[in-house]
Amino acid sequence: MIQLEYYEIVKEQLERQMNEEAENIEKAAQFCANSITKNRVIHVFGCGHSQMFAMEVFYRAGGLVPVNALIIPHLALFPKAKLSTIQERVEGFSNEYLNLENTSGDDTMIIVSISGRNAGVVDMALEAKKIGMKVVALTSKEFSSSVSSRHSSGKNLKDVADIVIDIKCLSGDACLSIPGMRDKFTGTSTILGMMVMNCITSRTIELSVERGYNPPVYVSSNLDKGDAINAEYIKKYRDLISCL
Repeated sequence: MIQLEYYEIVKEQLERQMNEEAENIEKAAQFCANSITKNRVIHVFGCGHSQMFAMEVFYRAGGLVPVNALIIPHLALFPKAKLSTIQERVEGFSNEYLNLENTSGDDTMIIVSISGRNAGVVDMALEAKKIGMKVVALTSKEFSSSVSSRHSSGKNLKDVADIVIDIKCLSGDACLSIPGMRDKFTGTSTILGMMVMNCITSRTIELSVERGYNPPVYVSSNLDKGDAINAEYIKKYRDLISCL
């Protein structure tokens, strides 16, 4: 059954990713802990489906409070998915959007783009570095190396980030094939990338505590105590986090 083949592929890719990318995940967490302990934030950016990675670590039970999800409406799948594809290829947009945010060189920027080729993510990385941030890229080296850049610099995301965490999916992401189907189907990058995001934030919390800093973490609003705790966090971080 094809679902079991998919499970085995995901297991293999996850194991390889955790083994081969452990050092880069650690470096990313160190950057994030540096930002958190200086009372700054971690910005997370992606286009289209990659906006899910920002959503995963923003405003959720058990998640770090100082996360600014750059969920830009123009790059979302709603209201028209095709528009997000057009917009992510436009140069000179995402960098200008970043300048509307509360930013500092003490912040960390995490950018997720599996292909890493489009102008939106390259612009965001270059602008974040100009501000002085450390930039962490989650991208597939196999995918990115198989395609050309759509940015005037000729660079892909992996070429401009300070740390690259290689998402071990195949070029094109889809991993399954069967007789009678022309194209491969079912991607793995979401599972792989979500694991990395949660590993980074978990280690960031641990590092912060090791440094004597107790980082703020959201409590489920469905627990009786949750609303009161979260209200204090929102009040404190509203000026730093534009989605709050």
